Amino acid sequence: MNAVQLDNISKSFGNVQVIKNISLSIAKGEFVSLLGPSGCGKTTLLRMIAGLEGATSGTIHIGGKDSTRLPPELRDIAMVFQSYALLPHLTVLENVMFPLRMRKIGNRAEQRDRAVAALKLVQLDHLTDRRPRALSGGQQQRVAVARAVVSSPQVLLLDEPLSNLDARLRESMQEELILLHRQTGLTTVFVTHDQEEALSLSDRVILLNGGRIEQEGAPKALYSVPRTRFAASFMGSTNLIDAELQPHGDGARALLSDGQVLLLRAKHSAKKRATIMFRQEDAILAPEPDNAALSRGALIASVVTQIFLGARTRYVLDLGGHMIRCLAPAGQFYAVGDKVELKISPDSIHVLED
Repeated sequence: MNAVQLDNISKSFGNVQVIKNISLSIAKGEFVSLLGPSGCGKTTLLRMIAGLEGATSGTIHIGGKDSTRLPPELRDIAMVFQSYALLPHLTVLENVMFPLRMRKIGNRAEQRDRAVAALKLVQLDHLTDRRPRALSGGQQQRVAVARAVVSSPQVLLLDEPLSNLDARLRESMQEELILLHRQTGLTTVFVTHDQEEALSLSDRVILLNGGRIEQEGAPKALYSVPRTRFAASFMGSTNLIDAELQPHGDGARALLSDGQVLLLRAKHSAKKRATIMFRQEDAILAPEPDNAALSRGALIASVVTQIFLGARTRYVLDLGGHMIRCLAPAGQFYAVGDKVELKISPDSIHVLED
């Protein structure tokens, strides 16, 4: 039995359909991220699972129970909002106990014990008597998470809970969420527009675009083998090149506008024109060789600009009129205007569906 089952879910606001016939199964204990740009429908979909938005059509099952028309308090879910939504007049301990009191779970002593245990999970059991205003943003976020998990809900819903934190604290909280999920085993649905967060936290990523599922899969698969131009461009820094595909020996090749070629795998040989993609980290740079020494399948490009990133340098290259981005070790230096050899393994080049 799946923890969450969505069947042909749609949602319209007036004449605008924001969720379009989405079907999705989430297994018990799975950590799933809903990823996409602003306006793609990810938060609306999360709020529909929570019962904060009604479905225009379709059904929602939580723990095998039809919850499509149930109010939020009867769905056995917990939600962490972007704003944390802590009650300012209550202490940290009282905030975490609050859902237990509302649901009449246990007596006062049992509620306190469960709240302290939840605060230990997020390493805040030493701040039980503080008010929310006396906490940092990261501490408030952890209190909100403790309040959400204290009742051991069937499903934990997280609505961009890290978006208000600075970069260093976000990284720390990502690590804490991974540890928390490992300790509790809670089925978790996480909404984010940050692809790095989705990739680092999730068992599975659901990429949304225009109210539909564009692509879904394990983080590594979604990043490495995107199917569409949207998926490729949204998931990491991607080089996209329009090229003519031609049969070549046992495989195929992509003919670029300046006559240079990229070698591809045989499975790509059917289409005549297509968009090909490769990641910036998949390109290997080397100084321009003599023509006789040019490696098989290598290309020649010229350096347009360089961006120092500490351990690495990003180079923007002109490849036959296409501006592409590549990463090189910081000690590998090329000046603007230099010609460089560019090597890309055929296994790293993908032909997109659209």
